[in-house]
Amino acid sequence: MKTFQNQVAIVTGAGQGIGLEICRQLAAQGASVVLNDMEASLAEEAARSIQKAHGRCIAFAGDASDTLFIKEMVAEAVKHFGKLDIAVANAGITLFGDFFEYKPEDFSKVMSVNLGGSFFLAQLASRQMKEQGSGGRVLFMSSVTGHQAHKNLAAYGMSKAALEMLAKTLVLELSPYHITVNAIAPGATATERTLNDPDYESTWSRITPIGKPATTSDIAHAALFLISPQAGHVTGQTLVVDGGWTSVSPSPY
Repeated sequence: MKTFQNQVAIVTGAGQGIGLEICRQLAAQGASVVLNDMEASLAEEAARSIQKAHGRCIAFAGDASDTLFIKEMVAEAVKHFGKLDIAVANAGITLFGDFFEYKPEDFSKVMSVNLGGSFFLAQLASRQMKEQGSGGRVLFMSSVTGHQAHKNLAAYGMSKAALEMLAKTLVLELSPYHITVNAIAPGATATERTLNDPDYESTWSRITPIGKPATTSDIAHAALFLISPQAGHVTGQTLVVDGGWTSVSPSPY
């Protein structure tokens, strides 16, 4: 039997990059997946590619920081697939900016998406899991910038560090219902977005001890472990996947 056979998952921010790869791997291992992205065309194209290769995946486009939308997304998962077992809060935004000039509206947006969206997906998904009575998995997407200072990313790093504390805190709330909650902290990762920078791969290959940035598969493999039955006794933890960068932490600048 496949690892995620008969499991139902929501993954936000999954039109491309890490989120999409998590969806692919979940579907390949038997899960039914609700794939969210802000951009409808991206979500639909991504879902079609997974349907063609692996089967059960539906697109659900919208703002993963909007609590009413999150509620609808959880309801859609249950309506379409009958239940909800896994919630991966992958949606997030990065808004660079000098601390002295950082705009309040940029700060609010980063916190709304990175923290608010993750908090309320965890809340609403966990309510459903609690009602079902069969446990579940919640996973947050943190970052190495929540561990080490990164120039012009004060707000972003702050939001990512907070997600790791949220994972710890929710152990108290969710463990009685056999729901685990963990986080992944990726380091530099080659995605469609980062590869728009022609120096990205060479820079991070030079300063990452293992000699290259992560692939989306590297991050997704770690994520799937934490939401799998094999990690049933792991909760409140953050798994750093960075090729050793946080051990030495040289700046890319």
